[in-house]
Amino acid sequence: MRRLLPRTLRGQLTAGLVALLGLACLAVGVTTALALRGFLVGRLDDQLAASDGRFAASLEHEARPDADNRPDIRGQAESTFGARLLDGTVTRAAVVDGATDRPARLTSRDRRALAGIPVDGNGHSVRLSTRGAYRVTAVRGDDRDVLVTGLPLRPVEETVHRLEAVEAALFGAALVATGLAGALWVRISLRPLQNVTARAVEVAGLPLAGGEVAMPGPLSDTDPRTEVGRVGTAFNHMLGHVEDALVRRQAGEERLRHFAADASHELRTPVANIRGHAELALRHHSAVPGEVRHALERIDGESRRMTRLVDDLLLLARLDAGRPLEHEPVDLTLLILDATDDARAAGPGHRWFLDLPEEPVTVTGDAHRLQQAIGNLLANARTHTPPGTGVTVALATGGEHVRVTVSDNGPGIPEEVQPEVFGRFVRADHTRSRSTGSTGLGLAIVHAVLTAHGGTATVTSRPGHTAFRLVLPA
Repeated sequence: MRRLLPRTLRGQLTAGLVALLGLACLAVGVTTALALRGFLVGRLDDQLAASDGRFAASLEHEARPDADNRPDIRGQAESTFGARLLDGTVTRAAVVDGATDRPARLTSRDRRALAGIPVDGNGHSVRLSTRGAYRVTAVRGDDRDVLVTGLPLRPVEETVHRLEAVEAALFGAALVATGLAGALWVRISLRPLQNVTARAVEVAGLPLAGGEVAMPGPLSDTDPRTEVGRVGTAFNHMLGHVEDALVRRQAGEERLRHFAADASHELRTPVANIRGHAELALRHHSAVPGEVRHALERIDGESRRMTRLVDDLLLLARLDAGRPLEHEPVDLTLLILDATDDARAAGPGHRWFLDLPEEPVTVTGDAHRLQQAIGNLLANARTHTPPGTGVTVALATGGEHVRVTVSDNGPGIPEEVQPEVFGRFVRADHTRSRSTGSTGLGLAIVHAVLTAHGGTATVTSRPGHTAFRLVLPA
């Protein structure tokens, strides 16, 4: 039943209006048809009472040898029925046919129906097999018999049916016209609500997760005297709160971004100085105690790691700030070959495979950033898988996109870490040593570089198979 109901509020209101009008029309139609039938049947009863049973009384002549056996049909209506019953048995029955009368053929069922008519002079309805429905009265005759006189109900039924047909046509036209006019009226009445819906859809399509967001203007339909107006007022208040929250969030992000960029920029010089002094001390030819040399080596290693961390933070801050990247043709095939050669040199204990198309693949973008993103994926595979792991770099084109896939058959990424694997400072193993030099920003840089190029970065992982997929516009 619910499937038959319209889904939209406009459809439900229109359907409800038409349904109520249909019920009202049905009630009016049934009432008028019953009232007309009762009126016409009452007229028939009056005619039967006015006839005084003359036609049925004339049927008694058969029992009087001195009387004319012809029934009296003077003033009788066409198809008037008369019958004489003696001791519950029909002895004679006739029907007026024009200017004369003719015997009426009765079945046993008709005879039983006539015998069952109460002898009270009131009108009763019976149906004769060969004549149809009749309105009849039964009175006592002079010879202790029962005289039945009847008039056909066919004119009454035809008149009632004609009224029903006229009402059906009128009510049908009224329902159609009401449905069309009601749909138009409901549509006009719900236009403010449609504006609220359109504005809500517009807000739902905005990228609220990050960046500066331009919120749409407030709604104008805010009449507090109407339900839709109150909804519009509440919606405007909600838009105001959302816009204020987004402005504050954007301001906080800008402050954090500027802080990260400024801090990274300011840290580059002292970190470089520390690294330079450590290298200079290590190159000194004089004898240096073992503990001091170990400390200098640690200072040099940590300063190198801090340099990479500062560079990564500065790069992310610039990407977050929307710094424009270079838009030049990039030979992605050559870039993957170079990155794989570098990874093979850095990780000789791994097995490196290439799956490249025969023709070079070119995209538009920043070659240095794309090489850094692919290099980070290869470094990630090398760092977090044991020696002997096979790493495959595949390049494929299809439609309007280019796909780069870096997969390995290592232990995989824990399932609880996968949704946040492209986040900053996210590590699958929080207890691992930092001797690998990982900053926890490699995959975050991959995601930021792909987003800046209008692409996407995704990962699927299970034990024995991990695949990072980069999708770029062709």
